[in-house]
Amino acid sequence: MKTIDLTTGQEDTYFKCLEEWSDEMREAGAHKEKWFSRMKEKGLRVKVALDDTGTICGMIQYAPIEHCFAEGRSLYFIYCVWVHGYPQGIGNHQKKGMGSALLRAAEEDVVALGGKGLVAWGMSIPVFMKAAWFRKHGYRRVDRIGIQELLWKPFAQDAVAPRWIRPKKKVKGIPGKVVVTSFRNGWCPAQNLVYERAKRAAAEFPDEVVFQEIDTFNRQDYQEWGIADALYIDKKQIRTGPPPSYERIKARIAKRVKRIRTI
Repeated sequence: MKTIDLTTGQEDTYFKCLEEWSDEMREAGAHKEKWFSRMKEKGLRVKVALDDTGTICGMIQYAPIEHCFAEGRSLYFIYCVWVHGYPQGIGNHQKKGMGSALLRAAEEDVVALGGKGLVAWGMSIPVFMKAAWFRKHGYRRVDRIGIQELLWKPFAQDAVAPRWIRPKKKVKGIPGKVVVTSFRNGWCPAQNLVYERAKRAAAEFPDEVVFQEIDTFNRQDYQEWGIADALYIDKKQIRTGPPPSYERIKARIAKRVKRIRTI
């Protein structure tokens, strides 16, 4: 097993989060490709882990924190570390040290780039991007919003700890309409999938539903809201991890439509 920088020939696999077998990845559209193209100019770094056959089995992506979801200076922010863990496709490659190798490679890269620390987000519950996993690798929590922890490992004595950028505005409704609001940054195919499903479901009710998209890759819009990826139906936030099915999103919208039709 070895870790290398992402090459041009590997980009399609990366865009699909190593899940080229997944119909859902195709349903997520081309948002990740567009995000990648824009973020390369801002210092995005991607490394992949290869098995003995040269197959990509893991990935890590990180960028200067000034373009990410937390406040900080001279730090890099990890969007995600992922080692393929499904039986489909290339099979389960987790618990073989690939994630640790990718994290170590990213840390060495950030030091070489002159970064003063590496920042990660993690969940306090045992799901994807577990905060406990980062703590085992020497990271410590510096901030928290709900079950999302912000962790870091400083590489310089004068490094300043980062902080979450918190939500600042609330979604508003429109009298007599159901408002479906999708915040989409583009970095995560799972969240891009939610956007595509919500947009398609909202279109089923053209007279009653207003669909509004907020592109949070636009730094000004992100700073204004303090929300990167999220889905709201009227003023209620909908859980998007794991991504709800198209049918479930449509049913939630239909329930709200039925309510305004009876008013």
